[in-house]
Amino acid sequence: MSSSCKTCNSSTPSSSCSSAQTNAANAHLAQQDIAINQSLGKIKNKILVMSGKGGVGKSTVAVNLALGLAERGWKVGLMDVDLHGPDVCRMLNLTGSIERVQSANNLVPPLLYKDKVKVVSLEYMMKDRDEAIIWRGPLKIQAIRQFVGDMDWGELDYLVIDAPPGTGDEPLSVAQTIPNVQAVVVTTPQEVALADVRKSLNFCKTVKMPVVGVVENMSGFVCPHCSQTVDIFGAGGGEKTARDFDLPFLGRVPMDPRVVMGGDNGQPYLSSGADSPAVKAFAEVVAAVEQRLPVKKGLDLKMAGSSSACGCDCGPTCAPEKTATCNC
Repeated sequence: MSSSCKTCNSSTPSSSCSSAQTNAANAHLAQQDIAINQSLGKIKNKILVMSGKGGVGKSTVAVNLALGLAERGWKVGLMDVDLHGPDVCRMLNLTGSIERVQSANNLVPPLLYKDKVKVVSLEYMMKDRDEAIIWRGPLKIQAIRQFVGDMDWGELDYLVIDAPPGTGDEPLSVAQTIPNVQAVVVTTPQEVALADVRKSLNFCKTVKMPVVGVVENMSGFVCPHCSQTVDIFGAGGGEKTARDFDLPFLGRVPMDPRVVMGGDNGQPYLSSGADSPAVKAFAEVVAAVEQRLPVKKGLDLKMAGSSSACGCDCGPTCAPEKTATCNC
């Protein structure tokens, strides 16, 4: 069976044909880099919610952090890069699907939750939401790049990114694709979780990702009858870890059965404004994040791979009104 080249339609691809394919691939990556830089230049604060261990409530923290910031009047986006187990759409009861519309910038609009938060998740791009995602690293990296460069995020004060557990392809791709991203690390109080979280903190140190702080989730159990808190997993481990690493401690959030019910029903509870210890505790976490990542006036136009402040590679003397090649 003969193989044909899609670039030149030859049945016997030559070295020059292979070179042409490489050049085409590089050109595509360069165009995508431009789109990524332009998108990120409109986003002031980028927050990666991560942990070294699964089951600590990262998605719960990410979803409610995004909604909590939106409730305070900020423009917020929520990006789910947990590609093998995307839960954000279900937790928000978002049932739409991706639709590319004709627009001047040819970007895809994210889903919108209650006109407050722009949401992007692989789940709403799938025909069957129960289908298993069986991808290796390169496909994951490309998906995350598309989440940034192909979506119409617009101007945002905060982009909250929900990561899968561990320190693998997804958080590493976020660190490499999104300059100036900062981490909120989630843990539970017991030592088994803290051991993995320490690996996450060392990951952040290795890739030079600043850490906003540590959240101790599931810190005690709130009785649904008397609202008293019982430390079934212990307490204080997250705060001690933050202290050991000389990092801010953002707060501890107790377990509450209504958090589980809210996630299952698509009505997040921690950002609901209800009068409960868990909601009050999480409001303090949101306030702490807001304090440590204040919204600066103007846009952060210093982008990755750019030698100029506007990201157009025209150099420090960039003048859009005079330079025809400037794309800022």
